[in-house]
Amino acid sequence: MELRVLKYFLEVAREENITAAAESLHITQPTLSKQLMDLENEMGKTLFIRGKRRITLTEDGILLRKRAAEIIELVEKTESELKNTNEIIVGDIYLGAAETDSMRAIADMCVNLYNKYPNIHYHLFSGNSEDVLEKLDKGLIDFGILLEPSDIKKYNYIKLPMSDTWGLLMRKDNPLAKKDYVSSKDLLDIPLLCSKQALENNELNGWLETNIEKLNMVATYNLIYNAALFVEQGLGSVITLDKLVNVSDNSNLCFKPFSPTLKANLVLVWKKYQVFSKPAEKFLEHVTKNIKEK
Repeated sequence: MELRVLKYFLEVAREENITAAAESLHITQPTLSKQLMDLENEMGKTLFIRGKRRITLTEDGILLRKRAAEIIELVEKTESELKNTNEIIVGDIYLGAAETDSMRAIADMCVNLYNKYPNIHYHLFSGNSEDVLEKLDKGLIDFGILLEPSDIKKYNYIKLPMSDTWGLLMRKDNPLAKKDYVSSKDLLDIPLLCSKQALENNELNGWLETNIEKLNMVATYNLIYNAALFVEQGLGSVITLDKLVNVSDNSNLCFKPFSPTLKANLVLVWKKYQVFSKPAEKFLEHVTKNIKEK
């Protein structure tokens, strides 16, 4: 399987049309069609459903599109690292991070490092811990910034000196909005949304005075933005971290912290025996230095 052919495949998948893809790739349509048929023969799978005007991917084609994109991204990342192994700090830092306001502190460190090494470029990926660790395992990112608790036994890590506060995001017309704090008893018998990760990792375990399965969970979510829209429309209230959603005067949402206070700490992780690029080395040195100074 040639890298060139994978790029051809991705272009056809993007354009959904061989003629348009051939024009974009600056090759002839017959040449591209043959390359695709050879790829299908090599894989032993049908990758495309060929219509009169539009080409769509089969299930095998969808899988190959995901893997091909990851392969090309990894190759380009590796080429960039190898080209920049001299003493001049030039290159890329790939970060995967959970949604958290504490990323402001990481962003500040990144700005300080960039001011010192202006030829560094950052690439940010946002997702839950499962998504970030998958990228890390595949070598597509250098570091993951995760909320605890996360399963990090097989990684090197540094605990970061910042945390966020758990609470309830709700509409301002919710009766609980009149309270300063929300207790575990307040969560009983009301419709709730909670992140899939928080449920799977038992992040509320120990704070709740009841089994989380007894709560009325009407929905789970991955990232908070769409969940907040559901709250605005009246589906329920969302268990989340502070400062992730606009709750200013012009918003119809508000956030109330839990009582007793429940904090979420951050951890920086990377693969064991990781061979870092020069920029990634500088990033880790810079973060470590900042943590020791605090």
